[in-house]
Amino acid sequence: MKNPSYENDILQWHAKKYDERVRENGWLALAGLFWLNPGRNLIGSNTVCEVVLPEHAPTFIGIAELKGETVRLQVAEGVPIRINGRSVQKAILKSSKEAKPSFITWNDIRMVLHEYAGRYAIRIWDNKREQRFTLPPLKWFPINKQFHIPARYTRYPTPKITEQEDTFGGTVEDQLDGYVTFKLEGITYKLDATETDDHKLFIKFRDATSGKETYPPSRYCYTQPVNRGRVTLDFNYAYSPPCAFTEYATCLFAPPQNNLPFRVEAGEIYRGS
Repeated sequence: MKNPSYENDILQWHAKKYDERVRENGWLALAGLFWLNPGRNLIGSNTVCEVVLPEHAPTFIGIAELKGETVRLQVAEGVPIRINGRSVQKAILKSSKEAKPSFITWNDIRMVLHEYAGRYAIRIWDNKREQRFTLPPLKWFPINKQFHIPARYTRYPTPKITEQEDTFGGTVEDQLDGYVTFKLEGITYKLDATETDDHKLFIKFRDATSGKETYPPSRYCYTQPVNRGRVTLDFNYAYSPPCAFTEYATCLFAPPQNNLPFRVEAGEIYRGS
């Protein structure tokens, strides 16, 4: 017997995932990711700049100076730049990892200092990008209650710091806080997980659909908050990471031990497959 409430919740979540990609300052508005060199980095639409903005932006809007772990922005004279809504001429930028990042705006263009694996870049959004308005509906497997699975979460005595593959073909350190165990057709499986601030579990995994119906390097899945060591693992909420549809995302992929030997026919289907 079908559960309309459960199915409606998932359909609403599908709509939310679509909105995350096409909304203003969403993933498909991303228009650039430029790694900063030590010292002065010119920002503008002129292609000689280190940080190249979309061509409808001013030729030159300012300089980002990287010194150690500090990035200072100096705005060009006469350019109306705002940071978090306030007009500025200069500022020390707070990165995307901080509680209140410095969001820099000029008309429909937004930028932020992006920190990743000890490096700094300027990430750019352009809300006029055509991709925001042409994304077809996302593709999903039919909702399958078989993949709504009770599981148990076990926290590691000490979090594991491991090297995991990333978007750029290298490896980056990532923290795994524990693991979930679950049974499917009488067999027990295990997946390493990372705890979030709201006590949910973030799981990166592959399965026998990877590279066929689903995004080859990995899919992502969040659980609901853990309750006394128990949690529901629902692969109907599995989705492709941002790097599946934008080259300006920085993603980590599933560790080797999170490769499931069966087909998880639930969650998002990759349009590139």
